Amino acid sequence: MQHRRILLKLSGEALLGDTSCGIDPVILQRIAAEVAEVVAAGTGIALVIGGGNILRGAGLADAGMDRVTADQMGMLATVMNALAMQDALERLQVPTRVMSALKINQVCEDYIRRRAMAHLDAGRVTLFAAGIGNPFFTTDSAASLRAIEIGADLLIKATKVDGIYSADPVTHPEAVLYPRLTYDQALRENLKVMDATAIVLCRDNRVPLRVMNIYEPGALVRAAAGEDIGSLVESEP
Repeated sequence: MQHRRILLKLSGEALLGDTSCGIDPVILQRIAAEVAEVVAAGTGIALVIGGGNILRGAGLADAGMDRVTADQMGMLATVMNALAMQDALERLQVPTRVMSALKINQVCEDYIRRRAMAHLDAGRVTLFAAGIGNPFFTTDSAASLRAIEIGADLLIKATKVDGIYSADPVTHPEAVLYPRLTYDQALRENLKVMDATAIVLCRDNRVPLRVMNIYEPGALVRAAAGEDIGSLVESEP
């Protein structure tokens, strides 16, 4: 069954493509084209994009930078990615808005939940940038929070692998793919699906999470249409 409204969480690294830093225009346009297909099929969609392709606040903090300053720089990187995705979508004639949790009025709108709902109800793709506007919280947590706030019936985390495995399939070839699991299981087994704050938010608010491979052509469109691809994480019955 076609989902009514989804939130797509993309890592910044998903935009790298063959580049070592920044944004690969080919990858950006391909993802934008899939988002456009989702919109054309009738599903409302919002996005949260990380900033790791530009810089990682946690990495700067580990190198000795003040953690608050490092995280603020990371939030600005997510705004840059959101603006790039907005441009790619608008070139496909898809109405799009960027809303920032930090005040950057000259380049995008402030995040206001009621305004975000109005954009989504009007059929606009809405990109939530700058995390939740506070340090020490990841963009995974921002994605979970925004999914709850906008009433999304599915949160999709797009990754480089086909779903959730018992271990990293790159370094552990024997790792097993979990088609379905609960949030409690993900926490108990420390599966690194998302950070613990994000998982608990989804669990307590009963938002299902689907983890899938963004590099598989058509996967996003199929997931939005309700196909059982990747791994599905749900709250206990």
